[in-house]
Amino acid sequence: MATKHVIDPITRIEGHLRIEIEVDDAGNVEEAYSSSTAFRGFEAIMKGRDPRDVGMFAQRICGVCTFHHYERGVEATEHAYGATIPPNARLLRNLIWAAQLVNDHATHFYQLHSMDWWDVISALGADPVRATAVAHEYHDAPYNASESHYRRVLDRLTTFAQSGQLGPFAGGYWGHPGYKLSPEENLVLASHYLDNLAVQRLSAQAVAVFGGKNPHPQSLVVGGITSARDGLDAHRIAQYQFLMQKSMDFVERAYLPDVELLGRRYADEALAGHGGGLRNYMSFGAMSLNEGPWERRTFFLPAGLVQDRDLATVHDVDPMKIGEEVAHAWYTYAGGATSLHPLRGETTPAYEGLEADGSLKTSGGYSWVKAPRYDGTPVEVGPLARFIVAYAAGDASVRGIMDAFTEKLDVPFEYWYSTVGRTVARALETKVVGDAVPAMLGELTRNVAGGDDRFFNRYTARDGDGWAMAEAPRGSLSHWLTIRNGAVDNYQAIVPSTWNASPKDGRDARGAYEASLVGQPMADPTQPLEVVRTIHSFDPCLACAVHVLNRDGQEIARHEVEV
Repeated sequence: MATKHVIDPITRIEGHLRIEIEVDDAGNVEEAYSSSTAFRGFEAIMKGRDPRDVGMFAQRICGVCTFHHYERGVEATEHAYGATIPPNARLLRNLIWAAQLVNDHATHFYQLHSMDWWDVISALGADPVRATAVAHEYHDAPYNASESHYRRVLDRLTTFAQSGQLGPFAGGYWGHPGYKLSPEENLVLASHYLDNLAVQRLSAQAVAVFGGKNPHPQSLVVGGITSARDGLDAHRIAQYQFLMQKSMDFVERAYLPDVELLGRRYADEALAGHGGGLRNYMSFGAMSLNEGPWERRTFFLPAGLVQDRDLATVHDVDPMKIGEEVAHAWYTYAGGATSLHPLRGETTPAYEGLEADGSLKTSGGYSWVKAPRYDGTPVEVGPLARFIVAYAAGDASVRGIMDAFTEKLDVPFEYWYSTVGRTVARALETKVVGDAVPAMLGELTRNVAGGDDRFFNRYTARDGDGWAMAEAPRGSLSHWLTIRNGAVDNYQAIVPSTWNASPKDGRDARGAYEASLVGQPMADPTQPLEVVRTIHSFDPCLACAVHVLNRDGQEIARHEVEV
């Protein structure tokens, strides 16, 4: 008889996520339910606003990937107005995007996900001499790797543990049989966990060079970008370059070696397909290589759809085939509609409550996340999806780095269809994007040196529909708006975690989170490390996925600013 287990909350940051699983007598997950437990309401906040202001509001959807919501909000208005930005503005937006991705991926891995793979209590028994040797197995000049450094880290961790105040290490499943690293390997990752607390500030500062500040940059405007003087200043360009070089040094000498270590130690789980989930992968494209509306753009990482893991065919993505269903979400659509395109989307709460025992009512609505579908099909989005699409499309940089990794580990391509593969793909993408920065800086410098100082194009405001689609670190992000009488009449945002964390749709087809858990063997369902590890591999952001009103729709506060 299946037993039910609840993990709530499952995220370390960015929103409230509840996972309920049913585990069979053999210890395998036979059913899973993903539920966002907090409602927000950004779509309602946008109504009546000046379309040129929505980017500033939209970036408050999230406290991590702020720039990406900002850019999508601005681009959606540009699409509705028919506005086109100059090449220099595109380059600065891409440079901010690259810095944000490097920051996001490294910080997610070390601060939010790495402890699903390494055991801090085991690290307390490590030998610093042997730990130094381990680090040198994965890089000729590993980051901060010496006996004296590892001894200092060990002393810090021991003092921390003996104090009884474990802080971020509290509540872990330490000693779980799912941990496979030696004490010395655990110490190496613990050291880099601490290192990244300082290093991640560098890529955040790089965002601020052209973004004005971080988080919540402020340099984007409809028609271009306001940081023109920074883009024309050789010293500011050099500052950005220096910060990114230092950030990528950590990626090269710590992040990549660490995921290779994990990739080797957990290869058996990858080859068993643990966490593989859906067989469909979608990307909207990352870092535009030309200007204009989305449908005429080409991207550094291509847009496309791979279905049923068929790498022989990359399907074009049609924005009109996107819909959101609410059969198992706490929303209702007027007229009994089962699916709505986001340009005609609705955000009408219809909370149904929980069962008497506090569990989810899975026969009806059980999440504040809607169920986005592409042409009626659930898809996975994120770094792995981008890499699968790029690989299938023949992208040389992605094919090269993925093939080199699997050849080094002597594993087949199926290795990628797993929790481990998803984690490794995120690290490899960090390198691919970071390696593209010098070329973008070179293009910007050549433009400016050739006399092109345009960072803004004029436009004419008009009514109509607009949308923006592109990749954020967590996956495919789109914003949709309708402008009537010069103001926003309707606004919808479909974010990566909405695609991945979706509940079942009207055909009871699972979203990516739920599908990735079904079939997962559990060593001890009361300590669900395997579930946490897989869900964290998606980098869940429920703050983004559920777009603050009180339940009665009443005004909570009013703020006036004197000018």
